[in-house]
Order: sequence, then C-alpha cells, then structure tokens
Amino acid sequence: MTPDGSSREEQLAYSELMGAMLDERKRRQKAQKILAVVRHALGRDDLAGLRALDVGCSAGFIADELALAGAHTTGVDIDEPGLVAARERFGERVEFSLARGEALPFEDGSMDVVVFNHIYEHVVDPDAVLADIRRVLKPDGTMYVSTKNRYAMKYLVGGPDEHIDNMRFGSVLPRPVLRVLRALGGKGMPRAMLHSYRHLRHMILSSGFRSADSYWAAPEMRMPTHYVPTDAASVRSARREGVLQGDSRKTRLLMPWVPAGMVKYFAPGLTFVARKGE
Repeated sequence: MTPDGSSREEQLAYSELMGAMLDERKRRQKAQKILAVVRHALGRDDLAGLRALDVGCSAGFIADELALAGAHTTGVDIDEPGLVAARERFGERVEFSLARGEALPFEDGSMDVVVFNHIYEHVVDPDAVLADIRRVLKPDGTMYVSTKNRYAMKYLVGGPDEHIDNMRFGSVLPRPVLRVLRALGGKGMPRAMLHSYRHLRHMILSSGFRSADSYWAAPEMRMPTHYVPTDAASVRSARREGVLQGDSRKTRLLMPWVPAGMVKYFAPGLTFVARKGE
C-alpha cells in the first residue's frame, strides 16, 4: 500500500519515465558509492569470485560497475526498454533478465551480494521482494538496500517531495490528509513509498535478516564514494573531518545541529547493509 492507503501499480518502462536512469555519469557515481559501502561491509577491495545481483537494474550502469569490480553479475528488472539498452551495452559482461523482485529466477542460496538501490520505494510489495532477496542469498550473503528517508531534514522543513507531486511536506503529511488531497483533485497521489529509519530497519529484520547496519552518504560531487556509518562515533569523526554534508541547502545548514546519535533518523537517504545469517 502507498502512504495514502491506495494500491500500488507496477512502474513499467521506468527508464522512459525517469531520465535520470539514463544519466551515465550519475549512475556510475552512484555505483561507486554502492561499491564503497559493500567493500566496507565485506572487508575486501574487490568482488572477484562473488555472484552479485542488481534488483531493479534498469539500463544496467550499476550492474556493469559490479561486474567491473570482479563479480559475476546479473541484473533483473521489469523495465523492458531499460533491459534492451543494458543488453546492447553491457551484455558481454552482465546477464540481464526480465523478472520481478518478488519472483527472482534464481536458486536458493545462490548469490553473495544483492543490490536493491532506490527500488524499494517503487515496488508493489516490498516485503515480498525482501523475502525473495533473502531466499537467493547464500547463508553469509549481504544485501545493500537504499531509499529516501521520509523524515529527511529537507522534508521536515518544507522541502518538496518529488515522490508525491513535488508537494511541500508531502512525505510527512498524515495519511488522512493525503487521502483528502487526493479526493479534492489528485494532489498527494504518491508515486513511491517513503519510510523512516525505524520502519525500514524493522521491515528488513522482520524479513529474516540477521542484522541491518546503516550508512549515510556524502552526496556532494567532490566525494563520490564517501559513506559514513551512522553510529555516533563515526558521525562525530566525519564531522571533525568536514566530510558529512547533505544534498540540499537546508540539510547542510541544519544537520550539523542534529545530535550525532540522531543523524540516521533525519539523513537525506536510508542505506542499510543487511546480512542474511542462518
């Protein structure tokens, strides 16, 4: 269900609706951030010998970077135009399949790493997708999952939410208010689901993952691979080094005043590394 209580619909051909999916420079930059977190979590510099899966791969840039890092990589999506483009460019390095995240065409325990990057908020049944990702992971497998934070500082102080018709306070308005706005003319009709830190962490652990460690990205261009674990000690260290910033002017002004232990609740995005365990 969406935040206003309505049913979700599959977002087919997403690469044709969202031009950012075809922005190679930004997609590869995002991939380098993902790889930085995954390397930190795995305690290794490359992914050689590992099987990696990119769920929601679209045009394939992130999947290609996983392959270039040494992993035997597969990308899946329901975005057929995106998959056509991905196969044309990266088919020699990456396998691509048309498949839904809740019905992954892989054997149990067959993947070492699964990337689920900013897809969680768009799928019809995220719980089912998380469950199937866990199914295909090996017992010591790792999932990277990232999404926008419903209570990001920029939303709390009135920033527009592009996921809900660019409405100010769109992500944090109560569901009854969204229902009324929708009834009055279509405003407040979410195209995606945004969750809080607590909610997403709870859903990951409820899906059977043993742990879920969170990170905060430094989204400015000058540090494309910098991620900071969100424990208080790491946040304090990052602040002393001057590397912890935000993706909007309001965030950059306000986040330095948030206590280190609370940063994870108000950061622009939510990033978790979850371990399957048995």
